[in-house]
Amino acid sequence: MKVTRKYLYWQEVNVQQNEYGLYFVDDEFKDILKPGTYYFFNLKNKHRVEVSSPLQPWLTNIKLEEIIFSGKLKGLAEVIDLNDTQRGLVWVDGRFNIVLEPGRYVYWLSQKNVTVEVADAQSIQFQHKSLAQIVQTPSGKLTLNQITVPPYHLGLLYYNGKFIECVPAGLYAFWKNTAEAKIVCVDMRECFVDITGQELMTADKVTLRMNANIVFQVVDAEKMARTVEDVYQVLYRETQLALRNVVSRRELEQFLSDKNEIASEAESILNLRAESFGVKVLTFGIRDIILPGEMKNLLNKVTEAKKAAEANLIVRREETAAMRSQANTAKLLENNPTLMRLRELEVLEKIAATGKLQIIVDEKKLTDRVVNLL
Repeated sequence: MKVTRKYLYWQEVNVQQNEYGLYFVDDEFKDILKPGTYYFFNLKNKHRVEVSSPLQPWLTNIKLEEIIFSGKLKGLAEVIDLNDTQRGLVWVDGRFNIVLEPGRYVYWLSQKNVTVEVADAQSIQFQHKSLAQIVQTPSGKLTLNQITVPPYHLGLLYYNGKFIECVPAGLYAFWKNTAEAKIVCVDMRECFVDITGQELMTADKVTLRMNANIVFQVVDAEKMARTVEDVYQVLYRETQLALRNVVSRRELEQFLSDKNEIASEAESILNLRAESFGVKVLTFGIRDIILPGEMKNLLNKVTEAKKAAEANLIVRREETAAMRSQANTAKLLENNPTLMRLRELEVLEKIAATGKLQIIVDEKKLTDRVVNLL
């Protein structure tokens, strides 16, 4: 707007192209002035003209309600009236512009292509094909709560603390100032719990420490969230109890020899408990068993004694077998002179093969027999 001339009692107002003039008399809205030149007898400055450009599509004015109800906007602007359960999604020239909260809004029709889509906020969750674009705008962040469920997770949707449904991984948005919407994300992949340094006592009162691990997977996410607060802590505690149960019923020697059986029994106990809160234990393993220093020394001595006894037993068995073989050979030679003669010749053959042979004997009969052999 341009005031071209101003005199004591009147003034000339020029409304330029791409402008509208909002005409007020005594601060009361009277009319909308299209582009052109206007003259006002302005005694005591009762007449006032404010400019509004359709290039800026939204009409904003402190007297907006008065301007709307005057009826002067017909054909020039569009009025949007949103109640408490509605929100407006506005596109200007094909590009998303703003999210409108409840209230009355006016946009000019002449210059910009404005499209308004009314959304129902009573549904709480906002779903739209342009959701990712809308939630990133300043007005989208002000009016929407954005929640992302990561990949390989399942989302548990709650309204005002009440479970509604399970939702898959993805982007979700909820209208603010409607209901309290919340999504609890649950990892549906195989998860690992490390059980370290558990002190246990065997049936024969030997204290030991054990390291173990479990691999589990959530099979009922809603049941798990409804039953336990922290599934990792619960499984850690239940594993402690299961280990104490199976170890306390065995003596140390039996425990050390039945580790696989103990792990299998503990896994069965854990699964019975885990099923009650929607979890399945896939594997349970005993990684390390740590004994007190004095118990280690004692076990080493016991093991050493056992191995020595086993070695001595083997030696005795071999000696007995050798003696039995020699006795059988002697009996066979005694009953068969020809075989005895062949045996003697084999011995002499071996002696002769080694080189020089010297024989010293005291008895003449024995000397004659050796000479006869040779």
